[in-house]
Amino acid sequence: MQGDVPCITFHLKLMLLFSVTWGNVSGWWTPVCLLLGLSYAWLLYRQPVNLGETFRKILFALRAIVVFFIALLLISPLVRSVNYKPEKPLVLIAQDNSESIKLFPGKNDAEADLSKLKGLLGDGYDVHEFHFSHDLADGLSNKYDGKQTDISAALRQLNDRFVNQNIGALVLATDGSYNQGSDPQYEARNFKANIYTIALGDTVSKRDLLIGNINYNKTAFLGNDFEIEVLAEAYQSKGETMRLSVSEDGRPVHEENIAVTSDAFKQVVTVKLNADKKGIRKFNINIAPIKNELSVQNNSETIYVEVLDVKQKILLLYDGPHPDITVIKQAIEGNKNYEVKAGLVSELSGIKFADYSLAILYQLSGNSYSLLKGLIKSKTPLWYIAGAQADLSSLNYQEKLVKISARQDEMQEVFAQPQPAFTSFTLSDSTLRKLATFPPLLAPFGNYGSSVTASGILFKQKIGSVQTSYPLLAFGDDNGKRIGVLVGEGLWHWQLSEFDTYGNHHALEELFSQSVQYLTANANGQHFRVYPAKNVFDEGENILINAELYNDAFEPVNGPDVKIELKNTDGKSFSFLFSKNGTGYQLNAGALPVGEYNYNAGTLLGNHPYTAVGQLTVKPLNLELRQSAANHQLLRNIAKESGGQMLQPTEVSRLADLIKKNENIKTLVYEDKHYSDIIDVKWIFFLILLLLSAEWFLRKREGEI
Repeated sequence: MQGDVPCITFHLKLMLLFSVTWGNVSGWWTPVCLLLGLSYAWLLYRQPVNLGETFRKILFALRAIVVFFIALLLISPLVRSVNYKPEKPLVLIAQDNSESIKLFPGKNDAEADLSKLKGLLGDGYDVHEFHFSHDLADGLSNKYDGKQTDISAALRQLNDRFVNQNIGALVLATDGSYNQGSDPQYEARNFKANIYTIALGDTVSKRDLLIGNINYNKTAFLGNDFEIEVLAEAYQSKGETMRLSVSEDGRPVHEENIAVTSDAFKQVVTVKLNADKKGIRKFNINIAPIKNELSVQNNSETIYVEVLDVKQKILLLYDGPHPDITVIKQAIEGNKNYEVKAGLVSELSGIKFADYSLAILYQLSGNSYSLLKGLIKSKTPLWYIAGAQADLSSLNYQEKLVKISARQDEMQEVFAQPQPAFTSFTLSDSTLRKLATFPPLLAPFGNYGSSVTASGILFKQKIGSVQTSYPLLAFGDDNGKRIGVLVGEGLWHWQLSEFDTYGNHHALEELFSQSVQYLTANANGQHFRVYPAKNVFDEGENILINAELYNDAFEPVNGPDVKIELKNTDGKSFSFLFSKNGTGYQLNAGALPVGEYNYNAGTLLGNHPYTAVGQLTVKPLNLELRQSAANHQLLRNIAKESGGQMLQPTEVSRLADLIKKNENIKTLVYEDKHYSDIIDVKWIFFLILLLLSAEWFLRKREGEI
């Protein structure tokens, strides 16, 4: 029969097993090889020679074994090696390092006990320590200086880092309060391990007045009134009076008193302000402190509102209703710089194309393209969007960036695959991560070609788990005007998915805002433009700035160096040199201190100097101090659903015993089989050499040649 023959079997360090397997060769060749070795040895030593009986038997055995092994090598069976690899259970410790933990008096004791856990568990466990606030970092920390708390992101990053490994337990030490990301309970369900939560903080609210939240539009228009909504909160302060004030650059613009009528008091206060001056306006909102208040740091907030003089107009044209139309309009108008006019191509009478900075053509027919000849031939930037209703042959004729060879009635689901080589503009890492996880769009089923370089393709299509080279969203230049092409429909799925997971539309709004900003750039004929990714950055956020340089023919160039200097109100300057990407420039200035900055950028093209000025703001984050009570119910739910347990900080010393007694946390042994030719086994060669040498030596010693 064919199969394993247990003629060569031994253990190596008790964890590695070797055996011979014949594969497609019959195992009956084993006795044939043995018979061949015996026959050869018998022919050589069958007659009495000048050797004693004992020596003849020894030499007979040596020669028979040598021939047996040589015959095996000629037949070439396979050697199977089985490696048994033990993998100790992982114990992951994730410690909350945000500012809200400072309010907990026993925080340092809890951190010290967590650092001892590795020693208490011993060598039977592989312990990894982390701390987190907005992002995950290695090791434990006692600084508690994180400005944001994103528990779900920490869980996701741990799950991704240790995917397919033997995770036994996760120890999550936090107060349960989070102000970034989605509900941690959803992410915890993806964690295939027991979660032990350490409940830091206190669930009982202390005497405190605070600003819980501020809702406002980041952009207003000159001469208009705008409103801000302030959520004023008070705990254990019944009978007190809150004095709320709003000031601009130290000048009071609003004041009012609010009576606190309960120990858990909340009230939304609407304040109307006037945009009477162009530029970035700074407003301070403050609640006067009271006696014996827990913290006064959460009594004040600063907001920034950009006052604009005009809006850019965007034209959105389509042949029939589609839920994507509303999504596109809302996403673009999320940036108050833009105003979208949406309408049917058949109702174009009276529209002046010259009044618009960009036209978006959504799934148009061939007849509609004929009606828009004037618009298509003009210098107005265009963004084409394809889908099931689009006339693909007309689309291929109108734009030169992407060519689609597909039947009109066949569609397929495609996911967005972000491309790191894209350099036309910058999207934040969080937005790129979100877009990659959104539901698929519907794109024409077929083949795609593109004249765009890698730096102009923002997304490629991923079909199922297969990453293709087909473009999904591309940007480029056509005879001096900028063009965008999106070959899929179903953006409304993206909007619903983002709101369901994150409670906002930030990723979709950033995608459309940056895309529109790129497409409408240089509409006013400027040779040198410098513009930040946004005008107001959060504390700790990387400052991203773009620059564009055009020659006299208004062709983009990036040969000369571009320098920029940012100066804050304290007089401190920061100088940078832009990086050259694609046909433009980009700068990641990292995180800058809180404050207002004026920037001055300059370059030299030929003998002509160009400069650009502007301003941006880095606003402080005070999210961690907006809530004084811990959320232990969240931690209890996470622990219960995972099969773990919630512990108080004084019970951290019990963790080692709980983990050791948990039968689900154990060492796993993995079997790894490997097949190789027997000729590759070196010890067989040395064995044959040793046997032949021994035979030759014994024959020589006895006088035989």
